[in-house]
Amino acid sequence: MRKKIVAGNWKMNNNKGETAELIQALKPLSFSPDIRVMIAPAFTHLAQAEKLTQGGRLEVLAQNMNASDSGAFTGEISAGMLYSIGINKVILGHSERRAYYNETDSSLKKKVETALTHNMEVVFCFGEELEDRKAGNYFEVIQTQLETALFDLTPSEWSKIILAYEPVWAIGTGETASPQQAQEMHAFIRGLIALKYDQVLADDVCILYGGSVKPANASAIFSMRDVDGGLIGGAALKAEDFMAIIQSV
Repeated sequence: MRKKIVAGNWKMNNNKGETAELIQALKPLSFSPDIRVMIAPAFTHLAQAEKLTQGGRLEVLAQNMNASDSGAFTGEISAGMLYSIGINKVILGHSERRAYYNETDSSLKKKVETALTHNMEVVFCFGEELEDRKAGNYFEVIQTQLETALFDLTPSEWSKIILAYEPVWAIGTGETASPQQAQEMHAFIRGLIALKYDQVLADDVCILYGGSVKPANASAIFSMRDVDGGLIGGAALKAEDFMAIIQSV
């Protein structure tokens, strides 16, 4: 039985003090054993966050990592570096990484393979742009993204994969994805996995929704059958909003 997950991606926000303050505000939160709560602070504060969350139920994950184990890659962070400070989870393929840093499904495939080699859990992001949604070819886009980056994985490797569907067209565009649209895509994704592997594996994979989830819409989105939680951006930076979203699962 798959668990519900709420993951907060803090992006390039919060200095050392603000990171500690937000974590301390979240630590007293009580939530069901069937829910996992994750936070992704900036690289500079991962060790601090890992120390502050020890003994509690908040899980810390990185926002990105390099596909190589080491080398002349100035400014980059390896899986081994993350693992050495107790970080065994990472977000890969976020829409901003794809848009601003030219990450592709092929390059992300290598990152996923490296992460799994280091026994890391991966929150893999993917989703269609507004032009894809308007053109009506969004199912094909999603299928290509998943097939290229993930469909060479073995069934056992999928135990380390969490999917995060990001409808890029519904993030900061003024457009809004309805809970029904989220469910439609999540069901499609689960169906693709069932066709490639089997229904048992498809039913075990957590699929998160990452399209501007807020306290006001979280409950409606999370009530959808195939939506297993959310990857939260801006609302994760405010303790009250993030806690409200967690309580909506």
